[in-house]
Amino acid sequence: MAPGNDSFVTEFILLGLTDQPDLQLPLFLLFLVMYLVTLMGNLGLIILIGVNSHLHTPMYFFLFNLSFIDLCYSSVFTPKMLINFTSEKNIISYLGCMTQLYFFCFFCISEIYVLTSMAYDRYVAICNPLLYNVVMSPKVCSSLMLGSYLVAFSCAMAHTGCMLTCDANTINHYMCDILPLLELSCTSTHNNELVVLIIVGFDVIVLGLTIIVSYVFILFSILCISSTEGRSKAFSTCNSHIIVVSVSFGSEAVMYLHLSSVFSMNQNKVTAIYYKTVVPMLKPLIHSLRNKEVKVSMKKTLSRKISF
Repeated sequence: MAPGNDSFVTEFILLGLTDQPDLQLPLFLLFLVMYLVTLMGNLGLIILIGVNSHLHTPMYFFLFNLSFIDLCYSSVFTPKMLINFTSEKNIISYLGCMTQLYFFCFFCISEIYVLTSMAYDRYVAICNPLLYNVVMSPKVCSSLMLGSYLVAFSCAMAHTGCMLTCDANTINHYMCDILPLLELSCTSTHNNELVVLIIVGFDVIVLGLTIIVSYVFILFSILCISSTEGRSKAFSTCNSHIIVVSVSFGSEAVMYLHLSSVFSMNQNKVTAIYYKTVVPMLKPLIHSLRNKEVKVSMKKTLSRKISF
């Protein structure tokens, strides 16, 4: 429905990734496989942590929540994107679009704060091991998670509130994201872009620096360990988290902290595929393949099920 100057948009048309019919089926199959891998990987980690009591520690409590967030995060937009590959006209209602934007922002911001909490957990575990059980008590861990979700709730409300006035209904994207929605406004988007810059800038720069400082102290503490085996064991508890932080913060910075004139929307869509589809798929693989405790727990769980 094309809106006039005095009308209100009730639905949006998503242009999707490509308008070439020959690519629709291959892209559908590709993203379906990636989505299934993401679901199985994150759901597998959630179940693995849940059924193994020796993994009920602060580190795996945060990993449990991270996997849950990634599971929900991918499900916010991927099913709709898959449906759009099989539809002639890709339409989403105004309410559906704003709901998709809100939950995308909520889970995205939650993830950043959970990653920061995980860095703090590793800092305490390696730099102050004698105080670890006191500092990272169940109450503290629950408070960190609750705080992460409350901040994400507030920031997602701010992002969504800035998008409530649109005068066009064609979105040059495969989902309702912040940047393509800003392109629909006929009025100045300065205030909207300022909100995005402040929130994302704080998430990426301040929280990113917090994680970097934490790992600087962690690195010094590891180097002070006399035995090679001890250093290796300490570093092995951090390397998967470092990789995940790098890909998550780096891709978010590229997505949202550049000037609107630097990248075209088509380039943004390509970047979005990596950040929104590839990264959630890789995270459980990174945590599984590079974490000795997870691999051992997986083997024990599978062997118990096979013996039954």
